[in-house]
Amino acid sequence: MPSVASLEALQRAAADFTVTDLSVVIEPPALAAARRSLDESGLLLLGEVHGVRENPLIARALMQAFGLNGLALEWHEDLASVAGAFCAGEALADHPLLWSGDGRITAGHLAVLRERAAAGPLTLSLFDGTTGAGWSWSQRDEAMARRILAAPAAGAGTLVVAGNAHTPITGTRQGLPLGAFIARQRPGVREIRIRYGAGRYYNIQPRRFRGRIGPGGRDLRLHQQDDTLILDLPAAAEAVVPQRF
Repeated sequence: MPSVASLEALQRAAADFTVTDLSVVIEPPALAAARRSLDESGLLLLGEVHGVRENPLIARALMQAFGLNGLALEWHEDLASVAGAFCAGEALADHPLLWSGDGRITAGHLAVLRERAAAGPLTLSLFDGTTGAGWSWSQRDEAMARRILAAPAAGAGTLVVAGNAHTPITGTRQGLPLGAFIARQRPGVREIRIRYGAGRYYNIQPRRFRGRIGPGGRDLRLHQQDDTLILDLPAAAEAVVPQRF
């Protein structure tokens, strides 16, 4: 069931999603770098490929590992009331923005959001929004960065989750990503990039990873490679993604 097209099916998929603890091996240099990012900026960026079942569990594992109570997602800000009510225990309300099918919203995200809210205070912010006519890629990212920086601060720090084209803290071929805009205001911020091995994901349609984690790579491992924080996910599974055709 890679995609669902009805609200009832999405709610069933979220209810059936088992929120499990992922064991992440965090090497000491990566641990120190991530903690510095939180101490100096209050933020830690996580770059993902949308549509992977494990993505929300990875976010949860990092929140637990670093004691975070803030989560910022690349969902449209107009979904804030829907997400807030769902986290409070209400039934999921329908909204057109739930159904883009690009994998940033999954049944697993809904399950983890409700579990995190039940576990203790959760400061949730959504930072995508409507773009202006003729905006460039960088202008959209700058607007997302501004929403992140303007969101209420979480006392224990915030994990910012976005597609991995948006989280680098320096310029890329596409332009200036939100990570770079955030780094201008909070220079200590760091990015964790998920490196996917074999497996599948769902973005508009089923897709496959062609990557491979190095020899012996069976565990989730957060490590520092040169000056980059990498989280290795050896095998990825396709997420249940809401999409209406």
